[in-house]
Amino acid sequence: MWKIARRGQRTTSRADVLPSPNIWYYPDTYELENRAQDVDGDIWRVLAEECSWQGKDVLDVGCGDGFHLPRFAGTARSVIGVEPHEPLVRRAERRVAGLSSVRVLRGSAQLIPVPDASADVVHARTAYFFGPGCEPGLREADRVLRPGGALVIVDLDVSSEPYGRWMRADLPDYDPAAVDAFFAGQGFRCRRLTAQWRFADSESLAAVLRIEFSPEVADRAIEEVLRDNGSRGRHGAGFTVPVGYRVLVRDKPAGLVLPGHSSSSSSSVSISPSTA
Repeated sequence: MWKIARRGQRTTSRADVLPSPNIWYYPDTYELENRAQDVDGDIWRVLAEECSWQGKDVLDVGCGDGFHLPRFAGTARSVIGVEPHEPLVRRAERRVAGLSSVRVLRGSAQLIPVPDASADVVHARTAYFFGPGCEPGLREADRVLRPGGALVIVDLDVSSEPYGRWMRADLPDYDPAAVDAFFAGQGFRCRRLTAQWRFADSESLAAVLRIEFSPEVADRAIEEVLRDNGSRGRHGAGFTVPVGYRVLVRDKPAGLVLPGHSSSSSSSVSISPSTA
């Protein structure tokens, strides 16, 4: 992520897409990363508490090679993965080939190829929604959500330790407080959590950290993890890294919001279309 990373860059048109510096170029290593992340299921637990997808229509924006699609498909009515990079679209299609309720479409966060009001949950995980500059994607998510639906964004917490410290070393201009303020101003509530990443061996650990950080920062991060876990892993259970996340959720009003009231405020007043 360190080459392009999270600087709030704006694209020049709605159809432009910034390449992902990790999964686009190192999909097999990123598969190792996905399998190592959240081994205790803490992110999934918070997601289920904040916006259950059981029996609902889910849209996963920036789904990559579809790693999370089968998990949603376990209880959702339908799942659509949207991904701009054609090689990843093909990998995702192969992953979900046996799941009749799942489709994968090529598209971007700014141009989601589905009709208005067709999803109950729009999910994005460490993709596109990194702070100022993502407003076109926020508007597009609102377009495809049904009234009462939710946009949920899972992103790394750059203020956390130690992973956030490594990120800040590569992103000196990144302002975590400003990004938090941006999402709060956009009407999101935020839950912070720490998930455990676990690697079976030091080789996998090093490979993943090297696609996420500059060489200098990756070297320091690898050395720190090996020191904290022991050179052969902690008690034979592999190498663990605590990683902080933010789960950001914005609900789409189920009715008409009166002028002067925020749709994210607990004091807002809405009128059901049936009574307006």
